[in-house]
Amino acid sequence: MRLRLPFRFGVVTLTSAPQAFVRARIALEDGKEDEGAAAEMLVPKWFDKDPALSNEQNIDQLRASLALARDAYLAAGDNTAFGHWIDNYGPQIALGATQGMNSLTACFGPALIDRALLDALCRALGVSFYEAVRSNLPGISAPGWQADLAGFDMDEFLSQLSPATQIAARHTVGLLDPVTPADKKVNDGLPETLGEVVARYGHRWFKLKVGGDAKADVERLLAIAAVLDRNEEPYQATLDGNEQYASAAGALELWRRIRAEPRLKRLASSIAFIEQPVNRQHALSGDVSALAEEKPVIIDESDDSLEAFPRARRLGYTGVSSKTCKGLYKSLLNAARCRLWNREEGAARYFMSGEDLTLQAGLALQQDLALVSLLGLAHAERNGHHYVNGMAGLPLAEQAAFLEAHPDLYERSHGAVRLKISDGDLQIGSLDCPGFASAAMPDWEAMRRMQ
Repeated sequence: MRLRLPFRFGVVTLTSAPQAFVRARIALEDGKEDEGAAAEMLVPKWFDKDPALSNEQNIDQLRASLALARDAYLAAGDNTAFGHWIDNYGPQIALGATQGMNSLTACFGPALIDRALLDALCRALGVSFYEAVRSNLPGISAPGWQADLAGFDMDEFLSQLSPATQIAARHTVGLLDPVTPADKKVNDGLPETLGEVVARYGHRWFKLKVGGDAKADVERLLAIAAVLDRNEEPYQATLDGNEQYASAAGALELWRRIRAEPRLKRLASSIAFIEQPVNRQHALSGDVSALAEEKPVIIDESDDSLEAFPRARRLGYTGVSSKTCKGLYKSLLNAARCRLWNREEGAARYFMSGEDLTLQAGLALQQDLALVSLLGLAHAERNGHHYVNGMAGLPLAEQAAFLEAHPDLYERSHGAVRLKISDGDLQIGSLDCPGFASAAMPDWEAMRRMQ
């Protein structure tokens, strides 16, 4: 996938990256077989931000994670969809470590294969992803070693999940993204500046990246606020630190500077939460309560295991991101934790957020949208459509198939099928179809096999 706009997050500026696809065939006890699929970008410098690793080495790690998971799942024998994941969870992390992978990287492979398996299960039984999860066809249960979930009624929780037919798209303003016309670089006819994006899509939710230098971050936020504040309609936003601050104290200094700047008064009041401001080496070793008293703080990159969210809770964090690249079952288990902890405390304190800016139109986008909608989230970060020129790089027949199958979610414009956003919302009613949120499939013959 080649980006129309370069995107900088953390220490890397991304201009292109491959997208991986998984196909899985399953057999049921009665002998019936069916096939499912899933997709995900192989994004460098997010799973592992070690500067000693090149982008290609990061991508090779993700390929290796897929290969490990493929071999393990094929060797595992009979199991439930959830059982394949949970039985391989510990061994996958341990095997990945022997190859130099951190836990986040090691879990990438299973996250992709699990979605393909669940897609196949839904197709074999003729049910939607929503029906499958709500009736717990995958066999989801709280792992025995997760003590905080002991005794939690998972079946009851899943049965009460209720997806919506639309969700707000939260637009990311990256560190290199053009804010004013003077910043424009591409001029390809598609929205480029923040003002053009708002005018075209009607966004009401925004995700604002900060870079770790409080003074520079405030200056950039001033430029962003100058655009957003022109709109009389209310807007809301989140701050994404992308691990750029060395400590919670540094992130707190940024927030106090924002709050003290009169020109940022409206923007500051619009902030819903702050995402992973502290680098992962220190994020779960220090208390963030002082910052959390100002605004809720969530973990994202630090969410590398089933133990991460409970550990973060003890340090003052109250939220965690949902990303299909981290695993759909982990998202569901963390959502169960939010339900349980809020019940225990008698307040809606703990929450999940939908975070992912690289998801591409087609399987990856649709499966993630279906998951966050089922979790009850009202908005999710969506920016793959902004940085990549829709489905322009795909075969025309494949573009047409997805448009025909999901006319509420896609449109044809500027020579390609692309995501349709109106008044800041995505219409996703068509994702309630047999399979995991897709009534169309990629053109497999047009792809290249990864070595």
